[in-house]
Amino acid sequence: MASKIDGNTFSNLLTQKFTNMIRTATAVWNGSGKEGNGHLTTQSTVLNHHQYSYHSRFENGVGTNPEELIAAAHAGCFTMKLSFVLGAMGFTPETLETQCAITLDNGVISQSHLTVKGKVPGISKEQFDAAVKDAETNCPVSKALNMAISSEATLL
Repeated sequence: MASKIDGNTFSNLLTQKFTNMIRTATAVWNGSGKEGNGHLTTQSTVLNHHQYSYHSRFENGVGTNPEELIAAAHAGCFTMKLSFVLGAMGFTPETLETQCAITLDNGVISQSHLTVKGKVPGISKEQFDAAVKDAETNCPVSKALNMAISSEATLL
């Protein structure tokens, strides 16, 4: 078990070290909505001219799409926040794995559902569930999304 730290550590870190942090991405689109295509590049170049198109968004074409990128951002942010919450409770996770499902319904991104599995030595199911709800509510991406957010947790 990790040593107990202040419950506001995550927020304090964000405030002290990352105030006004700005990250960028660029999208370029060529052609019509259905027949055209584009590419995405992120500041870190993790995505570097990565293709996207109507087919990758609404069918099963090669490339990414905005919903997949939102899912990745939400899963990553939530999982990191959960690690900080668990640390504040005095627990160090061995592993946390989160899948995020984003729902696009009638042209509206309407829901994000997080499914997390965690291996956290010494924690009870009730403590783990409370930490998951805290992370669900308080990760920065959850706060940015204007949609229904839900989660389910499995303690391994």
